[in-house]
Amino acid sequence: MNRTFAGLLAVVLALLLAGCASGNAGSKTAPPQQASTAVENYQIGVDDIVQVSVWRNPELGITVPVRPDGMISVPLVGDIAAAGRSPAEVAQDIQGKLSAFVRDPQVAVILTELRSHEYLSRVRVTGAVRQPVSIPYRPGMTVLDAVLAAGGVTEFAAPDRSNLYRKTPNATQSYAVRLDRILNRGDLSTNFTVAPGDVITVPERVL
Repeated sequence: MNRTFAGLLAVVLALLLAGCASGNAGSKTAPPQQASTAVENYQIGVDDIVQVSVWRNPELGITVPVRPDGMISVPLVGDIAAAGRSPAEVAQDIQGKLSAFVRDPQVAVILTELRSHEYLSRVRVTGAVRQPVSIPYRPGMTVLDAVLAAGGVTEFAAPDRSNLYRKTPNATQSYAVRLDRILNRGDLSTNFTVAPGDVITVPERVL
């Protein structure tokens, strides 16, 4: 009975120690999934391309750039202020005005091209890659997408020591990316979804 209890206690202690170790190992922590949130909270600017769709009313859907006056023209409701507002706010505004013409309208506003904040919304890949790049952010883009856009890694790279850097209001956070495992083993556990402004670095191996 004492042996059984001692064995169970040892297992519990081992699990607790393992949990503490994983909690303190920053390199194993995934970044928060901010990509979709970033787009939802992104303030639309002049020249951005937005897609407006109305459920069950495809004839009311449009894809247009935001005009220099910050407006877009929507069928039935006319001009809607878009610049300086989030897609969700614009959708709510359109939905409210459409309700005078369409019963219970369901409106979605999607940013298809981020043109107004070109450099703020880019993703950069540097280090031991074929072609260091600064590419426009696209919703759903992952680390692998960005690295492939850079032509992949060079023969001098240490891909499993790569990092993703993300600026937050308080600091810049870094997250370990096991790029070799992504490229050669199909292990996508660190193929993080990127966010506007992310920087991915691929170091050279130590000779």
